[in-house]
Amino acid sequence: MLWVVLLLVAWGAAAVSCIRLCLVTAGAAHRPQGAERAPVSPELSLYETAFLAGGPQRVADLALVSMHLRRRLLLAHTGWATVVDPEGRDEVERTVIRAIGPDGQSRIAPIRAAAAAADAVRGLADRLVASGLAVPHGTRTGLESAVRAVRGAAVLVVVLAAVSMLMPGQETGYAGPVAAWFGLPLVLTLGCLAIARVENHPYSPWASPSGQRWLDSLPAPVRGADRDLLAAVAVRGVGALEDPALRAALLSGARPAG
Repeated sequence: MLWVVLLLVAWGAAAVSCIRLCLVTAGAAHRPQGAERAPVSPELSLYETAFLAGGPQRVADLALVSMHLRRRLLLAHTGWATVVDPEGRDEVERTVIRAIGPDGQSRIAPIRAAAAAADAVRGLADRLVASGLAVPHGTRTGLESAVRAVRGAAVLVVVLAAVSMLMPGQETGYAGPVAAWFGLPLVLTLGCLAIARVENHPYSPWASPSGQRWLDSLPAPVRGADRDLLAAVAVRGVGALEDPALRAALLSGARPAG
């Protein structure tokens, strides 16, 4: 019976993908080799906090907001940035200014992309990984790939079940038992995805368990001060901005969060 072969294929895809996701998730909980020897600062900078909470894009957004609040940069609600003061305080800000170019004006989206890919941000990420606070790039991409594999296995199970039930020449009442048998690997894949989501939500995919504990320990920012506003942006992103024009400027052309 062909449907039995298809069922075995469905079970194989579901089991392999779920086991892989479990192994990758377990590996992500371990600190990288050498992390025990790396000193961990009791205080992290806002850039480091932003990376743990939202990755390179969050660091770029933080730099843009900081420069706007300090009148070094003008961010328009139309999605354009204009240089006011060409002197950056740090390498991330200098990257922003270089990305804008000699004309002193550019769309915000390419500026954000350039700042997120800057050497300064990569160095910051390497330091956080070495201290055990951030998830290594390979582990994070491996986890994303494993989740996609489980989703693909779930879709494959549904497709194979449909093919099995729609095959011609089958006996009356055949579809019910076949659906039940294919329901088992489907439940396995969907359950694995649900557990993975519960384990990782609302946690940052960039922070290790130690880094997440650091984020959880941060006090709630107090409204009214630039430093507290920047801290809110570092932790929660541009959604923490109360100024609708500034929020519109940063969300213009922004990549949707995954």
